[in-house]
Amino acid sequence: MGTFPSKRSQSLSALTSWSTIPHGLTGKTSEASFRILAYGDNTLRITATREEHVEDFSYSVISQASGNAFSVLEKETTLLLEGPSFNLVITKNPVRFSFQTKEGKVINEDDTFGISWNREQVTSYKKLQEGERFIGMGEKTGPLDRRGQGYTHWNTDNFAYHSGADPLYCSTPFYIGIHHGLVYGIFLDNTFKSFFNFGASNNRFSSMAADCGEMNYYFMYGNSVGEIINHYTQLTGRTPIPPQWSIGYQQCRYSYFPDTEVINIADTFREKHIPADVIVFDIHYMEAYKIFTWHKEHFSNPKKLIEELKAKGFEVVVMCDPGIKVEQGYDAYEDGVKQEVFIKYPDGSNFTAQVWPGWCHFPDFTKASTRTWWKEKFKNYIALGIQGFWNDMNEIATWGNQLPENLEMDFEGNQDTMRRGRNIYGMQMARATYEGTKELLQGKRPFNLTRAGFSGIQRYAAVWTGDNVANDEHMMLGVRMLNSMGLAGIAFCGYDVGGFVGDANPKLFARWLSLGAFSPFFRGHSMVNSRDSEPWSFGEEVEEISRNYIKLRYKLMPYIYSAFYEASQTGMPVNRTLAIQYPHDHLVYQGTYQHQYFFGPSLLVAPIESYKDLMKVYLPESTWYHLFDDKIYNSGETIIECPVDKLPVFVKASSILVMNGSDIQSTKEKSDVLEIHIYQGRDNNTYVRYEDDGETFAYEKGAYCTQAFHFHPSERKFVMEACKGSYTSTFKKYALYFHGFADLTKVVVNGEDATLQKHDYRFLQALRSFDPVGSVNEGYKIPSLPSVEIPTSHEDIHIHW
Repeated sequence: MGTFPSKRSQSLSALTSWSTIPHGLTGKTSEASFRILAYGDNTLRITATREEHVEDFSYSVISQASGNAFSVLEKETTLLLEGPSFNLVITKNPVRFSFQTKEGKVINEDDTFGISWNREQVTSYKKLQEGERFIGMGEKTGPLDRRGQGYTHWNTDNFAYHSGADPLYCSTPFYIGIHHGLVYGIFLDNTFKSFFNFGASNNRFSSMAADCGEMNYYFMYGNSVGEIINHYTQLTGRTPIPPQWSIGYQQCRYSYFPDTEVINIADTFREKHIPADVIVFDIHYMEAYKIFTWHKEHFSNPKKLIEELKAKGFEVVVMCDPGIKVEQGYDAYEDGVKQEVFIKYPDGSNFTAQVWPGWCHFPDFTKASTRTWWKEKFKNYIALGIQGFWNDMNEIATWGNQLPENLEMDFEGNQDTMRRGRNIYGMQMARATYEGTKELLQGKRPFNLTRAGFSGIQRYAAVWTGDNVANDEHMMLGVRMLNSMGLAGIAFCGYDVGGFVGDANPKLFARWLSLGAFSPFFRGHSMVNSRDSEPWSFGEEVEEISRNYIKLRYKLMPYIYSAFYEASQTGMPVNRTLAIQYPHDHLVYQGTYQHQYFFGPSLLVAPIESYKDLMKVYLPESTWYHLFDDKIYNSGETIIECPVDKLPVFVKASSILVMNGSDIQSTKEKSDVLEIHIYQGRDNNTYVRYEDDGETFAYEKGAYCTQAFHFHPSERKFVMEACKGSYTSTFKKYALYFHGFADLTKVVVNGEDATLQKHDYRFLQALRSFDPVGSVNEGYKIPSLPSVEIPTSHEDIHIHW
């Protein structure tokens, strides 16, 4: 190894001095310095700079350096940092970093080039390990395994992007490396334009580079992908539990107007008994696309409209664009100029660019006083009863799509330019909206959605994948992107069901909607001047399929809500690529199977294009039940039938599923019966369900209910613990269903015989026949499924059979 004598390129050379500091150490070379800090037992922060001091400002990281678990041992040619779970070996000449297990196996190590500067661009080069795979990176196109790919982080309005487009709207420069049974994560905390290369155009190294600023990354090690996600979200924050209505079905269009059309849409959902919770108002609700205004003709009485929608069980989400039109007499413009809230050029003049309202200024959300100003502007929305907000066009999107890089932003008093600010603009807008509306709602949870973001965005908003296209390729791409976003801490994410750009055909819409029912954020949306894309817009058969899957979504609401609770506690996403549980199984990365994912802990979803009626699926090591008919499958590759009304969904043996026992049309309705579905298997299993009021932050003060269920198949026993927490569950009765218990003849509850019932069960209702020859489609049923009903109790319930 050696350094590289070049006027243009430098790397960390020989160590000239080092010293310990609280939680870590610092070191110097002739041309740069570095610092290493511990963030607990499993994470080290590596920073290298040619400046005099290391910078500690971050919008992403909310943790502080902590612990003294790493000891330092100096040897002749190395420094050894010994930690509880891994070691860091630093060579002295030149300075290079090698992360190793306690047994000395390489987890991740620098290539010969190490940390290098090419003029002001800084890069960290890493050796490619044999068989190494890379997953994560958030909202990125391409395959599940990023090996051989390269990506740019530079938030960009990318309308109707193609399946290989890069960059897109949201940047999360975090990836997970997998090789030789080892798993690690690296997060580059630098908001300048950055580049990641996972062996693209070379077979020597992976690398991460930033156009400017420090090389500042966090290395984390764990025993599983889930542990790495936990460590990453400990650093950058976790998704707060959303209002329950926001995880119901949301109906959107660009745009529904006038107000009579909005009411007609709401009434049609209720008349057709298709559950829904939200109607979204796109930009046509505004007067001339100006935020904080209402169209005087189309929405002449917004208060009356919103009250009527709420009476029908609907919440409203309104579009919020950052562009403030330059127009005398427009309050937001005049007050914004007066309060000095807008982004400026170096000469002090306000930046102006064109977007929907015309020429606009743009608030500087890196300035605390601007965020306060933004909050004040939302008071009228809150007064109308609005609790949902959609942050769009916040890359920043402007006509021409060429944002000047010399624009100046406040950065909390540490002024810098748009080169550093572009990637975090959307995140800071989402932050301003979330923090402002949370304060104004006085205890109620806001729903906040954003298109642009950066690592840590999960603390403030759900993220959707932008202007997708109505075709099968985009439908499958959306699945991969959501799975990848989950790996990057964004648990609340989704795509526009049916595609935003273009017209879906009936089979595509039906398939897409069935997939959307198994996604964290579930919204149908379509573009102006495109065909209608409501669930009833594609004929009676698609309407029935849509009704079935939306009703199933609402039936699964206790299970889905509990998955969001888990995300808030550990960072574990709702959509979980199979690589989380099976990172070393090569088949989960194959193109045929890379879309498959767990929805929550137990449901395996196998996405398939709309034009296919047969597909090959891969079921990892276990026994599996088809959700809709209880057919049992062993692990391995298998071909299954999947007509458009039957999405392949499987339940892992020993799983426990909790569901509503009655049909509901919105989350405001409550079921008295909690269904508990137990799937026979060989492994013990514990599942924790979560319940609270679904709308306030009272859970932060203990007003919640957690209930643990324990399945012990070898002991023929199932234990239901009493609820913990001060919230009283709305369920009055349990209905237990036993799947795969062919020999079940007797059930004993707390020592007494229970009445065992057997009847046909359906997760999907029978469809009317749409076959011209008149054959009957009876749907999919589970015949003679055993069940027992039990009253709820304040004590543990023990069940034997």
